[in-house]
This record gives sequence, structure tokens and C-alpha cells, in this order.
Amino acid sequence: MFDNLSEKLGGILDRLTRRGALTEADVDAAMREVRRALLEADVSLDVVRSFTDRVREQAIGATVVKSVTPGQMVVKIVHDELVVTLGSDGQSIDLNAVPPVAIMMVGLQGSGKTTTTAKLARRMVQRDKRKVLMASLDIYRPAAMEQLAVLGRDLDIPTLPIVAGQKPAQIAKRALEAGKLGGYDIVLLDTAGRTTLDEEMMAEAAEIKATANPHEVLLVADSLTGQDAVNLARAFDQRVGLTGIALTRVDGDGRGGAALSMRAVTGKPIKLMGTGEKTDALEDFHPARIAGRILGMGDVVSLVEKAAANIDAEKAARTAERMRKGQFDLSDMREQLMQMASMGGISGLMGMMPGIAKMKNQIANAGIDDKIIKRQVALIDSMTRQERKHPDILKASRKKRIAAGAGGKVEDLNKLLKMHRNMADMMKAMGSGKRGPLAGIAQAMGFGGGAMPSPEQMKAMAEKMKSGGGLPEGMPSLPKELPQGLRTGLPNVPGLTGLPNKPTLPGLGGFPGLGKKK
Repeated sequence: MFDNLSEKLGGILDRLTRRGALTEADVDAAMREVRRALLEADVSLDVVRSFTDRVREQAIGATVVKSVTPGQMVVKIVHDELVVTLGSDGQSIDLNAVPPVAIMMVGLQGSGKTTTTAKLARRMVQRDKRKVLMASLDIYRPAAMEQLAVLGRDLDIPTLPIVAGQKPAQIAKRALEAGKLGGYDIVLLDTAGRTTLDEEMMAEAAEIKATANPHEVLLVADSLTGQDAVNLARAFDQRVGLTGIALTRVDGDGRGGAALSMRAVTGKPIKLMGTGEKTDALEDFHPARIAGRILGMGDVVSLVEKAAANIDAEKAARTAERMRKGQFDLSDMREQLMQMASMGGISGLMGMMPGIAKMKNQIANAGIDDKIIKRQVALIDSMTRQERKHPDILKASRKKRIAAGAGGKVEDLNKLLKMHRNMADMMKAMGSGKRGPLAGIAQAMGFGGGAMPSPEQMKAMAEKMKSGGGLPEGMPSLPKELPQGLRTGLPNVPGLTGLPNKPTLPGLGGFPGLGKKK
């Protein structure tokens, strides 16, 4: 969602960082462009004005650290002010109350209230191990109650039985009674919306709040509606009283201004963001991480958390042990590809990688998308067990059969085999603990007896790399033989070999099917 804003701010700040010294005129010119970029991204005028004034004031009087250029200092100031605008501390859903804790979801029709209710319920059941009851209070929209019931069945989460003829406030009261009797920890109340703000909806929401006395009142707002979402938040806060905001469709191509404005205008924290259609696509809103993504600094900590949540630790340990012994076959590679897909695919992971935002157009032109993973998995699935274990036995006729079975071409299969060979060689070099460029990386990845870095270590590493330093204390040191290009900043995503001036990790052929074009 923040792609356009990220691209514009990245270009403006890039021009500043190339300068050795900054004059007041340089800062003024940059702030004019930042103002224009924010307004084009649909950020509220008052928010833009105060943001640029604060940045300008700090940038002109900034004391520059010796190892940092004045331009880089301005980037840091812009980053810090973005964090302040989005809300300095990320706040999560507050569940510190006597159970059953009532959480009320409000918003306009079509903003994604029912889906967000199901996503939140799934997350609380699976991650927080809470007992959750969902109740639909929408008696107006056709099949609204059935929609929540179907989602509940799919996720195996109980929903309040539907009783015809009841008013929303009566349903809310019945839901809380059922929550007490059933020993539930949380009761989620999915209220009705309208296509526009009206008095009837507000009065109904106020009545439900008076009846249920919810601990949290979350406004579910569609991030693609821009400034209208800010007016909506203000109106709901005045009449019902909000405790937080859940932004939906953050994965869309909106301009991102609503997120920057809502916190500043209403003073209410953005607590959640929906990043896709599936019921697992819900994330906590971390202002510092979002600011990092906007400025193309990446979001390494979220990447590690996503990996921790999606990767089966036992399976990963078994695979690591096989790699250490040099037994990396195509079945292992398939496992790696499937894990990448479960973490959000190539596009999801790339969004969190530092510096990737500036290469967006080149990546699009190179045809990098999540279909690559599916195509490669299909090729591996077309092989026999023996062929996966010993890909060297594949002859021309067998390759044709495999490619035809997967609906691909022989060239795709050859690229896959080459990539597997490169990866197997690299894993062997890492596992053997030889001295050389890969030994330090192997130790950092947990092959050479070292442990996998924790999210805290990764966070420290990301902070240090942002400021141009090396690896922080407590992390394995990188070998002296490692090329200078890999010492500062995270290494580029392996496999973007078709892009100019982008070195890749030694030995990695890259993402499947992305070798240089012949």
C-alpha cells in the first residue's frame, strides 16, 4: 500500500544523502518535495504541515554524528517523525479485564468487519490460546449472520446461534450471557454497518455499547478510502468512543495516507492491519516497522517473527542436519519452497527486505512473482522418488516427461536443477566448516555449531546495519575474506541475477527460474 509514497520519499532522500554538506536551501527544497509526496499520498493537510515543520526544524539544527553524512541524518529524522505520526508505541488488543472480555467491531458496510472478526478470533484461539465466541449483530445485510457462522465452522470457532426477530442490543446481551455460561474468555461482537454515516447507525452502536459495555471498541476502516476514513474515525469516536483502529486491505494499491492521518487526527492507535483475504492475514501494527518499510529500510524483525510462526522447528532442524551432511536433495528443496510460500511468498518476503523498494520496477520487469514457487513445486512433484533423491540420473527423455507433466518447459527444469546443484554445493561448504567466506555465514545460520539468531539479535543487527555499522555484539563475526559489498547492510535477495549491479550471495543460483536470460 505504501509503495508510491515509498518510491517518492526514497528518491527525494536519495538525492540528499549524496551530498557531503546540506544548506538550509537544500533542506527547504527537500521538504517542499516531501510535502508534495505526502499530499499526493492522501495524507491530511494539517498532518503534512506539522510533519514537514518538525522535520525542517530538526534537520536545520541537527548535530551530525561523525560517521554519518548530513543527508543520512535527515533520513533518520524523517524516519523518527514518521514513527511519531503513526504513533510511537505499537499497541495491541487489551485483554486485561474480567472474562468474558467483550470486543465490539464497528465501521461502514463493506469495510471488512465480519472477515476481520473471524481473523481476530482465529489469532486469539491459535496464538493466545483463548476461548472465543463470535456473535453477529447485523440483522440488516442479507446472510450477514450466516457469513460469520460459515467462517466459524471453517475455523472451528463457536458462533452465537441465530434467533430471528431479536434487536442488536438484545443479541449483544444474549452473547455476553452465553459467554459467561460457556466459560469463554472473549466475546467478539460484529455490528452492522451502513453504506454511509447516518444517525440510525450511530444510535444503534451507542445502544449496543451501553448494553455490552465492551472493553475494546475497534473501528474497522478500509485503508483504500483515503481521507474519508479519517472523517469516519472522528465521527465514530465522538459518538461511540473508540479504543483503537483496524486497517483492512493494507495489501491493496491505495496511497497509504489514511494510515498516516488517522492516528494523528484522532489520537487513537492503529492496532491491527489486514494484509490479505485469508483468515491468517492479520498483523499487529508496529509504527517503527511500517516507517522502515515506507523508507525502504525493510522490516527484518517482522521477517524473523513470520519465520518463527510459520516454520516447523523440528522439520527445520532435520533439514539443517541433512544439509550439514551434504544431503540436500530435491525433496528438501521442495520443503524450503513450501515454507517460503507459507511465509507470504516472494512478494511478501521482498516487502520486508531492505532496499527492495527501490528495485520494484526492475523486479516487476524480471517477472518475479509467487507463481514461480508453484511452478517449481509442480516440477518436483512430477518426478519419481528416486529422481528427487538423485537428480543426476535424469536424461533428456525423462526431462521432457517431467516438464510436460508439470505443464512447463525443459529449460525451466534445467534452471531448477542448476539452482539445486548450486544450493547443495553451498550447503556442503557451509556444513563442512571450512575456513573461507561461507564459514562465518554458516555459523550465523546455525550450521557451524552456532545458534540461529533470535528476533532480538536480528533487531539489533537491523538497527546497526541501518546506521552503517557492522554486526552487533553477540552475533557471530563475519569472515575477513567476505567481499566488502556483503559487509554493510543485508545481502541482496539471492537470485535477482537479472538486475544490474546487484551482487548475490556466493554459490546461490537464485530464486527458481531466475537465472540470466540466454
